[in-house]
Parts: sequence; structure tokens; C-alpha cells
Amino acid sequence: MEEQISGAVEVVGEVVEKAVAQVVEQAVGQGGHHGDAMVAIAIAVAIAALLGLGFMRLRQPPLVGFILAGLALGPTGLGVISSSENVALLAEMGVVVLLFFIGMELSIKAFVLSLKQAVIVAGGQLIASMVLAALLAFMLGASPSETLILGFIIALSSTVVAMKMLEEMGELRGAPGRVAVGVLIAQDIAVVPMLILVSSLGGDGFDIAEVTFKVVVAVALLAGLLWWFGRNPKLKLPFAEAIEDNVDLLAIGSLALCFSAAALSGLAGLSPVYGAFLAGIIVGNSTLRSRVIPVIEPIQSILLVVFFLSIGLLIDLDFILANIALVLAAALLVVGLKTALNIFLLRITGSDPKTALLAGLSMAQIGEFSFVLAAAGFASGAFGSDIYRLAIAVTAISLLVSPIWFNLMERVEDLANEGLGSYKEALAQAYEGEIDGVENVMWAMRARYRAARFALYQRRARRSEVQAESPDIARPAAAADAAADKPEAEKP
Repeated sequence: MEEQISGAVEVVGEVVEKAVAQVVEQAVGQGGHHGDAMVAIAIAVAIAALLGLGFMRLRQPPLVGFILAGLALGPTGLGVISSSENVALLAEMGVVVLLFFIGMELSIKAFVLSLKQAVIVAGGQLIASMVLAALLAFMLGASPSETLILGFIIALSSTVVAMKMLEEMGELRGAPGRVAVGVLIAQDIAVVPMLILVSSLGGDGFDIAEVTFKVVVAVALLAGLLWWFGRNPKLKLPFAEAIEDNVDLLAIGSLALCFSAAALSGLAGLSPVYGAFLAGIIVGNSTLRSRVIPVIEPIQSILLVVFFLSIGLLIDLDFILANIALVLAAALLVVGLKTALNIFLLRITGSDPKTALLAGLSMAQIGEFSFVLAAAGFASGAFGSDIYRLAIAVTAISLLVSPIWFNLMERVEDLANEGLGSYKEALAQAYEGEIDGVENVMWAMRARYRAARFALYQRRARRSEVQAESPDIARPAAAADAAADKPEAEKP
């Protein structure tokens, strides 16, 4: 009996020993993996910060630097970040938190006044985008389903990029920001039927009743919230007095509400960002609004940087270089035509020239939800691989050039109002600060070069004086200098 017990103990001991060894081995391996991941994160953050700072010094939007950092570090760049799945998840969180933040800062009365204009402009964008998509499809030989998806993709604009550019100009809370937010929210609502239709193009069938029901629910929820908060005082949330001075609880509670509303909206078949926007309206019309905004803003900024990094990761350099003319022509055509169309639609719906210019320029790019539509069409089989890669490339490039385009056109338009004779003259004055900065750098480099030459001349002059005063001492040094200057072929 004792022998059996001791044998069983030995067997158990061996099993435990093997299990512990396996756990230790896995822990060491995971530790190395996490260490590699931390190095990649450190490199990504450092390069994004440096490029953002560089573009800021050039008086350009820093977000362009963030996108270029993602491009440089991505799979087709240096390969520091080989997989974009985790980054994409954080980027989606950034978009959700941004809509939550916009909802908190939204002025109900101003938003209601801009709703009619927003619906008309969004509808006009969709119709014109279908015409442009048909033109591109004819040139590329695309199918009708691919033409429809391309039209949806072109019609959408980026909420993140538009809001960030307007915020950097101080116009987010002004008339351009109010108009742009209205149009972008109308587009977000339209994403719901677009996604359902795109997914059904692969052969699963299209349920018009389901689409209509979801759109009606989305519009009813928004209208109900706007009606309620437009006629009632500030909402007092539970435990508001207990947590209003606790930063940790304010942050975690606000994010919990934001992501819970986004999750419920997604499960209901609506866009997750739409749910986050409604949650933001609720918090923004509560007694905690002034406490929550400064707590959420830094979190939103960090997640948005990750979003811009993820855009750079999506850019396939190999495909772009192989089709450089087609991709650049399509991207510039889309950005230019969307700018002209947006400004035209905003002007005919009542916006003043300055508001139409800023709001129209801010929505000139293709939106982040276009990536989702393209992926859904590709997964359903309605989107070919070549058209899919082209759509992704054009969308990413439009997001990259949009801030520079916004900055350029806004400056030129301001100066054109001063009666300048040509756009060349306007460009020269618009970028006078950057040109002066480059000239200052060149002048500093020339000054340092001349100073170095002068210092070298003085050193040689002093050496010549020493040699003249002490010829016996200077002779070996002169011989050494002559040997050093002697050509290789003449040396023994």
C-alpha cells in the first residue's frame, strides 16, 4: 500500500514538474513577444510624435505626419508593425469616442436648424457620387454592383479628419463646424442601409422592410432626444454629486456609457458610432457635462492618433507604385470634385461663402466608413480584388492629402479676396512663412559652412606662423603633411 502511494506521489510530482516547466517556458516566450511588441509601440509613438512636430513646424496639420508614420512603419514600409488588427481596433475606438465627444459639445438648437440643409447636402453628395462612380466604372470596366459600391464609398466623408481640421482652425464650434457635423451625422445614418445593401449584393437578398425599419428607428431616436432636450432642463444623472469631483470614476463611467451605447447600436444593426453620438448628446445635456469634457478629451486625442496611424498602415505601397498614375489621378479627381460639389451644395442651401468654403473643404476626402463598405463588398463577393485595392488606396490617399488641400485652399482663398493678380502670387504669399523658414534654414547652413571654412583657414595660418618661427621643429610636421597629401600611387 505504501509503495503504491509513493509511486502515485512520484507520478503526480513528475506531472506537476512538467506542467510548471511548460508554464515557465510559455511565460518566457510571451515575455519576449511582449518585449518585441513594446519596442514596436515605442518606435511607432516616437516616429508619430517627430513627424507630427515636423509638420507643425512647417505650419501643416500634424495628423498628416501621423498618417505618414503609419505608412512608414506598416507592412509595405519598414515592417515594424506587421499586423494592423490591434491597431484597427484602437482606431475604431477612437472614432467611437470622437462621436461621443461631438455629441457632448453639440448645441441642440443650432443642430436642429442645420438638419434640413444637412439632409439636402448629403443627398446631393450621394447622387453626384453615383455619377462619378459610373464614370470611373466605365473607365475601369466595373460591374453594376461594383459601380454602386464605389458610389457609396465616394459619397462618405471622414468625420474624424473633418472635425480635427475644423478644431485646429477654431471653427468646430462655429457655423462651419455646425454645418459639417449635420452633414456627417446624416451620412452616418445613411451608412446603415448602405451596409445592408452592399452585404446583400453577394446573393443573400435585400430586405427593404428591414432597411426601412432600421432607418426609421435611427431617425426616431435622434429626433426624440433632440425634442426632449430642447424642451426640458439639464438631465441629472444618478450619483452625479458623488462622482463629479472624482476624475477616475468620471472617465471610466463616461467610457462605459459610450462603449455600451455603441455596442447596443451595433447589435441592433445600426452604426456603433451612431449609438456613441446619442450617448454623447445625453451626457452633454446633463449636469456633468462640464466635468466630463476635460476628462475625455485627452483619451480621445490619443485614440485619434492611433486612428491616423491605422490609415497609414492600410496604404499598400506596392499596389500604389504599380498603379501610380491611376491611383493619383482617381484620388485627386475625387478630392477636387468633392470640394467643388460641397461648396456648391452648401451655397445653394443658404450658407455664406466663408462657411461653405471651410465646411466644403473639410468634407473633401473619402470617409473611414468607406473602408467598412469596401470590406463588406469584398467579403460578399460583389467587389473584385482589383477594384477593392484601388478603393482602399484612393480612400487612404484622400485622407492623407485632405489636410494639406484644406490648408492650401483656405489660405489661397483668403488672399484671393485681396485682389491678387494670379494664383501663383497668392500661393507665394500664402506660404510666405514656410518659404521664409526654409530660407532661414538655408542661410543658417551657409553661415555655418562659411564659419567652418574660416576656422580652418585660421588654423592653417597659425600652423604656418609656428612653422616659420621654428623651422627645425616644423620640418617633421611638414614632411608628415606632405606624405599624407601624396597620392597613393606615389607612396612606397
